[in-house]
Amino acid sequence: MSYESLLKLVEDLMKDERLRNAIRKRIKEFGEMKNASWDKIFSELCFCILTANSSAELGIKIQKELGAEGFLKLPEEELSRRLAELGHRYSRVRTRYIIEARRYARDLKTIVSSLPEEKAREWLVKNIKGIGMKEASHFLRNIGAKNLAIVDRHILRILKDHGLIDNVPKNLTKRKYLEIEGILKKLSRDLGITPAELDLYLWYSKTGKVLK
Repeated sequence: MSYESLLKLVEDLMKDERLRNAIRKRIKEFGEMKNASWDKIFSELCFCILTANSSAELGIKIQKELGAEGFLKLPEEELSRRLAELGHRYSRVRTRYIIEARRYARDLKTIVSSLPEEKAREWLVKNIKGIGMKEASHFLRNIGAKNLAIVDRHILRILKDHGLIDNVPKNLTKRKYLEIEGILKKLSRDLGITPAELDLYLWYSKTGKVLK
């Protein structure tokens, strides 16, 4: 397995017209989020807070149940209870992160849209508890950013399977994250697609799903 084998894997996936159209549709939806209201943008941040050490499926389920209003207005104890009822293992700590993030809710869209993608990611990591490099990249991709890589466990396993990294680290330093992101950016350039699109192809190769 090698860089070339991973390149071929994605090239083969890109030949699937149904999958290609599904990914284009999802990317278009992400782009349309740039025009979403501030509360919808905050809801997407909460979704990304919830997916850390959990799953996108569960985050989507909770986001649909609670909506922006729930993330913004539910009292701490009630929000924690609802997260637990909906199946989140870390309901208390995620609730605290969401409560603390509320201080930026109205200004979040303005702040991140005024910065280049990498700077917006740095701001999020510095100012929003529960948001690391992966979660910040995920959030920004979901609201229209195209040039950041989401280095999650699925992506790390794929890179290891193809011999591009030696192991799947439990924790990524910023330096290591950027190093792995560089591999993914090179791959996306060689394929003629954006890192945002590449992430969806790689995720599909591991899960059979095109989520967010």
